[in-house]
Order: sequence, then structure tokens, then C-alpha cells
Amino acid sequence: PVKLYDEGKPNTRMISAYVGLTGETVNIPDAYKTKGFDFSGTKAFDKKTGYRSKSFLTVPLKNHEEEIIGVLQLLNALDKKTNESIPFSAKIQDIVEALSSQAAVAITNKNLIRDLEILFESFIKLIATAIDAKSPYTGEHCARVPEITMMLVEAVNVSKDGPFKDVHFSDKEMYELKIAAWLHDCGKVTTPEYVVDKATKLETIYDRIHTLDTRFEVLKRDEEIKVLKKRLKIETDVFASEADKKDALKSLRKKHKDKLVKMEKEMDFIRATNIGGEFMSGDKKDRVKKIAKYRWKDNGTVKDFLSENEVYNLCITKGTLTAEERQIINDHIVQTIDMLQQLPYPKHLKNVPEFAGGHHEKLDGTGYPKGLTKDEMSVQAKAMAIADIFEALTAKDRPYKEGKALSMAMRILGFMKNDAHVDPELFELFVQEKIYLKYGEQYLGPEQLDMD
Repeated sequence: PVKLYDEGKPNTRMISAYVGLTGETVNIPDAYKTKGFDFSGTKAFDKKTGYRSKSFLTVPLKNHEEEIIGVLQLLNALDKKTNESIPFSAKIQDIVEALSSQAAVAITNKNLIRDLEILFESFIKLIATAIDAKSPYTGEHCARVPEITMMLVEAVNVSKDGPFKDVHFSDKEMYELKIAAWLHDCGKVTTPEYVVDKATKLETIYDRIHTLDTRFEVLKRDEEIKVLKKRLKIETDVFASEADKKDALKSLRKKHKDKLVKMEKEMDFIRATNIGGEFMSGDKKDRVKKIAKYRWKDNGTVKDFLSENEVYNLCITKGTLTAEERQIINDHIVQTIDMLQQLPYPKHLKNVPEFAGGHHEKLDGTGYPKGLTKDEMSVQAKAMAIADIFEALTAKDRPYKEGKALSMAMRILGFMKNDAHVDPELFELFVQEKIYLKYGEQYLGPEQLDMD
């Protein structure tokens, strides 16, 4: 490319740079006879190739704001009869200048479309980043799901055999899917933070496990008071012998110690239960309900150790969310679809709501929000469903679990394939092309990379 400036000074020696700087049309009849411009490069080219560069017509390209956005240069006008190089006439210059304005409009329009696409994509990524930043527990989910989705669909695109040999997505379709993947969780902007950030079962605006710790301390205090009263009674019993007193005190200390040990175990169990996990058995729930019946004094009022709400939350079977809170989380996909359907998409982006809104659907029709079945789901939505699940399984920033190793994540995905929750053909491609490993090497910790 020709530089407009050379060491900070206008480059007026080069004809294209001069026109680009001044906006003037320059019509050179013969480059070899013209002075004021550097044609050394042209002459060297002619000498090497045997060509004869003669007439030059260089016209500025100006947009609607009279800004110079480029230069159009024509070389060697030809005489129709002799086919020899001749100077560009004033008439030809007028025609070229008129055409150059049309060329400038075309270039401006193309640049404008490109700039709008860049702005649009940047705005979408800004929304996704804001959603991820809203909660430390979703990490970079909105940014990573598009990575996995595009890896999988690109594998579909290059398939030479198998179920996807006849499936091919154009560049526009790939772009449409990328936009949908970035927006797949945009509805989470409406999800309350106390639900998104619920790291433990008892968390509201704070973790109520600390309140239970205090109650246990109250129980231990009350037990200590009871023991002290019994000890005083034993020691002041004038009718008991010293040997009897000694035995009674020894028995009292043992019972007290055993009671404290039991309380500590019960509290450790409650703390562990509060963390949440993949599954909570019925016997553990029964134990929570048994502990709930302990009695403690709250400012003189005797109460059950756990309230109904605390028992309900501690008995959550999976994760940290109650059924009602889970429904609030699930509602984000409805909000996503509603929000995305409001946008006036151009033709090549019209499927964004469908792709983005289908990543929680399942092949057997048990997904949400529409309960779609296999034949009602697009390949793009099925691919995004696998990406969403895989990212969630391997993510290290979920409040109730550690990021799973690749082997465990793939095992769970395999179970979901068998249960008709994810597409089996896309899952097989995910395995065959080792997309899990390509993603893992870029985004997961070394301790998670336990398979090739």
C-alpha cells in the first residue's frame, strides 16, 4: 500500500497519495514526460516486464460527507482504431469522476454494513459479558457455550460421511448460529440475583447456616447450664457418700461429653447438607427432620430447632435450589425467547430466537419451554444443547459442585444420550472429533484433562 505520509510529512511524490490527500483528480498524459511525481516504481516495472505505462487518470473516491475513502486509478487509455495508448480525454475524465462517486457509495455502504455488524456483535457480547458478570457462579458460561457450539457445528460442516454428510451450513448460517449462541442466556438479565447466586441451600441474602451455628451454641450453653445445676446438686447432697458423689459426677461428665459429641456430629451433618450436591437420599432427609425437632429457647420462647422453610431448603434433593427457585431459573429461557422475538432481524438472522431458545429442549419432549421432540428441533439447537450441558458440567465456578473431569462429563453426557435428552448423532460426532478435548485444552484445568 502507498503511504499517505512519509516520516510525518505528506507524501505528495506518489500520485495516488497526492490525490488521496488533496482530493484533486490528476490526469497524466505520459508518465515518462511528466515531472513532479515519482514514477520510478512504474518505470522499473515496465523495464522488467516490457510493458509501457503511459497515461494515468487518478480520481479520488469521496463519500456522502465529502471524505476521501480511497483512490481510483486507470492506466493507459486506448485508441479504438490503433489500439495504442493515448491520454485520457476530458470527456472520459468526467465519466470516470461520475462513476467514482458511485463506487464511493458502494464502498461506503459495504463499510457501513461491516461496521454495523461489528457494532451489533460487540453489543451482543457486551450483554453476554454483563450476564456472566452478574453472578460469580456462572463465570464465563455465555462466552464459552458459543465456542463449543461452533466447534461442533464446524465438525458437522466438514463431515464427509455419516448422518451429516449432506448437511452444510453457509457462512451466513454459521454467523446466525454464533449470534444465537452468544444470546442463548440473555433472559437471565431478568433472573433475581438471590436465585442465581444461591450458593448453599440456606442462602437468602446471607447464608442461614451461621444462624444455625448460633442455635447449636445456644443448645450447648443450655446443656452446660443443666450439667452445672446437676453437678451442684450432687456436690451439695449431704446424704450421699464421697464415693457415690464421685461416681455420679463421672457419669454426668460422660453423658455430657457424649451429648456434645452428638451435637457436633449433627451440626457437621447440617453443614455438609447445606452445601448441596448431585443427590440427597431419603435417610438423610429423615435425619434433617429429626434434628428439626430439637427444642431451643429463643429469648425465652421454646421453638423447634429448624423452621419449616429451613427443613424444606435443607431437603433439596439436587443442587441448592427449591422447586420454586428452579422454576425461576428455568423461566430465563422463556424470557430469552420473548426478548429475542421482539427484535427486527434481517433475513439471515431470523432463526436466532429458535436456536437460542431451544437449548433446554430434549429429544423425548420432556424439555422446556415448548416440550419439542427430536423432529421439531433444528441441528443448530441440538448442538447448542450439548454445548450448554458440557460447559455446565465442566465449569469450575458452580456454587454447589466442582468442575467435573472430562471422563465424568462425557460419561454423564453419554447417559443423557441414552435417555434421549441429547442428540445421539451429534454426541457421537462430539466424541469422534474429540471436541471435548479441543475445548478442554483451551479452557479447563490440567486436573480435569483425564482422557484423550
